[in-house]
Amino acid sequence: MDILFILIPLSVVLVFAVIGIFAWALNSGQFDDLEREGERILGADDTARFPPSGKVDSDQVQ
Repeated sequence: MDILFILIPLSVVLVFAVIGIFAWALNSGQFDDLEREGERILGADDTARFPPSGKVDSDQVQ
């Protein structure tokens, strides 16, 4: 029974911490424009690293 005097205030502090972190995330724009961020990787520039012939010059080899 004595443990409840520790666990109840600890859980209240934890709830306020989670609410505070969620409020910070909302105010800082963490949840704005979720769709475009997921699609941005799909539209990445796919430039070739090698010439179209498939041959690599000696100065390009690292």
